[in-house]
Amino acid sequence: MTDEKLVLGSRQGSLGVITLNRPRAVNALNLDMMQLVDQLLTEFEADDSVTTVLMTGAGDRGLCAGGDVKSIYYEPERMPEFMGFEYTMNLRLSRYPKPLVSFMDGLVLGGGVGISAHAAYRVVTERSRVGMPETIIGFSPDVGALHILSRSPRKLGYAMALTGLHASGADALAVGLADYYVPFERLNDLAEALSKVDAAENVERCIQGFTVDAGPSRLEENADWIERAFSETTVEKIVAEVERQAVAGADEGPLVHEVLAALRHNSPTGMKVALEATRRAADQTLNLTLNQDYAVTLNSAAGHDMREGIRAQVIDKDRQPAWQPATLEEVDEASVLAFFEDPESGPLELRSI
Repeated sequence: MTDEKLVLGSRQGSLGVITLNRPRAVNALNLDMMQLVDQLLTEFEADDSVTTVLMTGAGDRGLCAGGDVKSIYYEPERMPEFMGFEYTMNLRLSRYPKPLVSFMDGLVLGGGVGISAHAAYRVVTERSRVGMPETIIGFSPDVGALHILSRSPRKLGYAMALTGLHASGADALAVGLADYYVPFERLNDLAEALSKVDAAENVERCIQGFTVDAGPSRLEENADWIERAFSETTVEKIVAEVERQAVAGADEGPLVHEVLAALRHNSPTGMKVALEATRRAADQTLNLTLNQDYAVTLNSAAGHDMREGIRAQVIDKDRQPAWQPATLEEVDEASVLAFFEDPESGPLELRSI
């Protein structure tokens, strides 16, 4: 197994464990880490003594806070290589021939969703905070997440895609980003139990032995007005409906105000592109969504808002991005559709099986 410290590979009985090991950065993914993960996937796939593979993260803050956007900011020329490798790996995870389990504990954002939500068995806890925050930093959700969010019930995934708000473990189950809810204190016990599973068909039964009721989902509790708002045809109409609900909202509670604040703060271009991308993803296979993500992300990197969003959120941390255009009304359809054209580096062209 690799002895690289950014990603740890280990064996526990019949369980192969991949541990993202950059805890100070909440295991944010850089290209070296993804290459090491890919190497371990190959090693465990070829090892007949490994029945199940587990994806987890070091430290107590979360599985993975996303891609290392600082490196993207300072080395934009590496974007095609970075994104191409990441999206190819996302597709590989969805097709992995052995049972792949992800512990989606703590922060699981952006690229963290990509490395976990395409696994066959996705476990969340009471500490899980799962989200796609791309519109907050000026572009559209990627890593194939829209393949899942576009299929969520009652437009709950659309709300997550446009707002970037974090979902609880119960919410992640509701939108289809996760499958099982296990208390954080039982994760080590679950890993030990998985290390004793001797056949792929027994993995699900093993996990089910540790699951408990997730409790209420705040997204599900607010599904009536979320569905009304996010079924609207434009972002402007979505915002107007959320505003109406916020004014009327004796029963809606605080979430409607959080959603409204996000819609007012996020990149107008990013939200319009995200709405279009989510609609397209609803009719796409995962590989096509990832191809779309590649085009949208690289075209975003060539524009203004993505770089400005990373600056405001991660580099200077002033949380005051100067979006261009600054309003939804200034973002026309032609400029939105341009994000879906092949980037200068060419298309990704991931194929279905």
